Amino acid sequence: MTKNTKDDAFEQARQLDDTYVMHTYGRLPVEFVDGHGAELVDSSGTIYLDFLAGIGCASLGHADPVVAEAIKAQVDRVWQVGNYYYVENRGELAKLLSQLLSTTTDEVGHVTGSTGSTWKTFFANSGAEANEGALKVARRWGEKTLGGASGIISARQSFHGRTLATLAATGQDIFHKSFGPYPSGFSYVPLNDLDALKAAVDATDPCAIMLECVQGEGGVWPADLDYLRNVRALCDERGLALVIDEVQTGFFRCGAPFSFQLAGIEADVVSMAKGIASGFPTGAVAARGAFGDLLVPGDHGSTFGGNALAAAAGRATVEQLVERNMGEHVIATGAHLAQRLAALPHVTEVRGRGLMRGAQFDVPIATKLVDEGLGAGLVLNHIGDSILRFLPPLVVTDEQVDAMAERLEALINRIA
Repeated sequence: MTKNTKDDAFEQARQLDDTYVMHTYGRLPVEFVDGHGAELVDSSGTIYLDFLAGIGCASLGHADPVVAEAIKAQVDRVWQVGNYYYVENRGELAKLLSQLLSTTTDEVGHVTGSTGSTWKTFFANSGAEANEGALKVARRWGEKTLGGASGIISARQSFHGRTLATLAATGQDIFHKSFGPYPSGFSYVPLNDLDALKAAVDATDPCAIMLECVQGEGGVWPADLDYLRNVRALCDERGLALVIDEVQTGFFRCGAPFSFQLAGIEADVVSMAKGIASGFPTGAVAARGAFGDLLVPGDHGSTFGGNALAAAAGRATVEQLVERNMGEHVIATGAHLAQRLAALPHVTEVRGRGLMRGAQFDVPIATKLVDEGLGAGLVLNHIGDSILRFLPPLVVTDEQVDAMAERLEALINRIA
């Protein structure tokens, strides 16, 4: 096939998308058709280094052979039967999640042991659905133990999804400009401000505090580990549920299996998605101990959640993450990524943990870097005009980090 034919194929794909798909995204001019590990290939055969991983989803990289084989084997058997029945791999995946969620680590992310807790999981299809489930668990907790308290306190600059309830939980005014009225009972405080949080608890009637340990969509802002410890203590003191949104930070993205573990605490309710099945659409909410028994038949549901394909993909992904000791790789490669980003021109700060990093620029060039990065064979992501967010596949190598940094430095020198 000639390059012109490939270009024609891309133009046809773009015209169809522009004509028949809702314009909810500003798409970049490329169509990816292949990939392996931390590389993507477009319709013209150009190879790119991928530092977005499908917005943090391709945890094992693109087309991981073990996950691909698990999905292929399931495709030839059964896909969807509904949650009225038992499904192969779903219980096994839930057990794996319970083991990961009860893991203990040090502040870097090295595994130190287990709390021994048992977690129960509800499977959904996305992060927003996982957070919806988490909110229902929290409000049932308030109904059962706190005299009907239903308020949820979350953080400014947080992001929890695009359904009406998860938008209400999101602490960014820009997301509240349309589509109201939103569900009531949500309030927001600045991240890492314990006094503000205590005042909000006193002033409202909360059943739960909901946090991201690193605010991804808000600009890659991490919660201080001491702050998380104090929030855990506050929840224990007031009888509140601690809900941690691990949709973007989970599955070794920050080094530990889950980012709350870096603070040496245990959450009560945890939402998950993105990296759980290496890109196959899957979400989950898990709760430990008494929190895991709050929802009963009829309280919540999902037609597709935890179906046979999702369970197979999720089980294979989590098994591979554990067997390949992915956390240790993320700790080392994440430190190298942070070091290379900090050395770039016009970068004033590098935030985040593991392979979830944000580079703050002192000039508004982030959008242009993303646009022109494609020409340099780089898949990048910006938050606003002065922050680049890096969420590469967890299998990315130091050599690929170096290659990305060299190309990005050349772009910065040319653009800034």
